[in-house]
Amino acid sequence: MKSILLIGLGRFGMHVARELNNLGHQVMAIDREEERVNVVLPIVTNAQIGDTTNIEFLKTLGVRNFDLCIVTISNDFQSSLETTSLLKELGAKMVVSRAEREIQEKFLLKNGADEIINPDKQIAKWTAIRYTADHILDYIELDDDHAIFEVSVPKSWLKKSVGELDIRKKFNINIMAVKKDGKLDAAVSPATVLTEEETMLVLGEFKDLQKCFRI
Repeated sequence: MKSILLIGLGRFGMHVARELNNLGHQVMAIDREEERVNVVLPIVTNAQIGDTTNIEFLKTLGVRNFDLCIVTISNDFQSSLETTSLLKELGAKMVVSRAEREIQEKFLLKNGADEIINPDKQIAKWTAIRYTADHILDYIELDDDHAIFEVSVPKSWLKKSVGELDIRKKFNINIMAVKKDGKLDAAVSPATVLTEEETMLVLGEFKDLQKCFRI
């Protein structure tokens, strides 16, 4: 469980608050608008109305005591930038800020953000990959070059063992786990036989995954 300072309670911020609550984290939520704060109160540890571009207000929150600060301010980049910068100035351990354009990413990284989230960009990429490939059911991007894909088993692989297919040598990818009826089995060995009822979690470079699954 982590202590998290969440700043900005627009639609995206509210979704983040709900997910953090579901994961059992302690969340302090901040927004300028009283209505938003009242809405989020039942699903966070605490919430306050405040202007996070005001350094005196931020000081009252004890920024250093949080494991993570997430800035999800939207439609006001100046406030997002100022808030990010002040958090780092006050000694925040980790600052993750939302950006809507690449130029915003650059400014935020230069002014205190440790990492950037760009929901529109990330969802656009996910959508493009997910819905233009017959095999891809889900994916997690690990970095610019690597990802984990959840894929259906290609017909030519059915009823064959992992060792028989020699997937790592032929395609330079790893089968990390297989999933059946929503249950994950990570005990994959060369003797594991792939079936039509299963999906696979495969790890590799994008270029190798693209070649293997014709993305």
